[in-house]
Amino acid sequence: MLSSAPQQTDSALAELKNLAQTLLPRLVEIRRHLHAHPELSGQEYQTAAYVAGVLSSCGLHVEEAIGKTGVVGQLSGKGEDSRLLAIRTDMDALPIQEMVGLAFASRHPGVMHACGHDIHTTLGLGTAMVLSQMSVKLPGDVRFLFQPAEEIAQGASWMIQDGAMKGVNHILGVHVFPSIPARQVGIRYGALTAAADDLEIFIQGESGHGARPHEAIDAIWIAAQVITALQQAISRTQNPLRPMVLSLGQISGGRAPNVIADQVRMAGTVRSLHPETHAQLPEWIEGIVASVCQTYGAKYEVNYRRGVPSVQNDAQLNKLLENAVRDAWGEEALQLIPEPSLGAEDFALYLEHAPGAMFRLGTGFGDRQVNHPLHHPRFEADEAAILTGVVTLSYAAWQYWQSIPM
Repeated sequence: MLSSAPQQTDSALAELKNLAQTLLPRLVEIRRHLHAHPELSGQEYQTAAYVAGVLSSCGLHVEEAIGKTGVVGQLSGKGEDSRLLAIRTDMDALPIQEMVGLAFASRHPGVMHACGHDIHTTLGLGTAMVLSQMSVKLPGDVRFLFQPAEEIAQGASWMIQDGAMKGVNHILGVHVFPSIPARQVGIRYGALTAAADDLEIFIQGESGHGARPHEAIDAIWIAAQVITALQQAISRTQNPLRPMVLSLGQISGGRAPNVIADQVRMAGTVRSLHPETHAQLPEWIEGIVASVCQTYGAKYEVNYRRGVPSVQNDAQLNKLLENAVRDAWGEEALQLIPEPSLGAEDFALYLEHAPGAMFRLGTGFGDRQVNHPLHHPRFEADEAAILTGVVTLSYAAWQYWQSIPM
């Protein structure tokens, strides 16, 4: 006798695709409202209230002010499977003046959803709306995390501190990607994004007359040696198969053109992909700075601040997402991403509490020569991506309890 499981799967997929298609005009309306009313990191008060209202109308249990301005909505299933799946989407915008000219462009001068978080929030709401209306309940619960302050890499830690990950077994996330055409989904196995840390270096020398540098300790010249030594050491002491980037974006020092500088401050960012490399970077950097400064008689101070770790996608959840894309949209909708990004994502902090995976949702316009990148004042997303994203997330959630072993 043939199993009825495939028939049930086909039926569930057809139902949720039909629901998503029916809800699409409402989802586009939601996205445009969010786009027109962006709020900066930690200030997402109106966005959070709007999200909470939509979730409540779907019958979810809603908690507000989780992670300061975050929202958590829990969708109850049958309770047959105790495992809890979380879906995280972020809500904050960027301090960028929009230059797209849309009818629903930002109404807040100098603030724009230039990273597509309006799309993300819409996907979270759309997935909650679809799953809450399915005729057959899910075997377990889904927790929707609407996170603030991703752009300043703080919101995930705020949410975690307030208990958003308590009891969560696995977590899914999504980020739009304009270099992938709309109606396509990108899956990356292994490292998706880089660990991102902040670096500050002070060089303390001794002032002197510009005509007699041998009587002083030139902090500017020593800082130049430090910069050169760090960049050269990357290519000769770090494993080239485990890439890292050290970029010093700020440097300041000196009091007058004819006075040897006694102090220099440098600040920058350090990116890496492999946990082993990430772990040893503070000691490695300080060792190089110390060696240069001791050679030339300067004092130093290195302040290394950990930011967010690398997003390391869980293979089982990636396969869940990959199968959901194939089943819902066909092979042509799937892109396997060959290389990670050196951008950062605080979604990685959730992965310290539960395995998870984040996928790339294509938002590029296929008929355009140029799709402006994320964080650009002319960034624009093809709204055809909304249906693709909602169905992909909904179906992956639907299949979670059947596909991921206990």
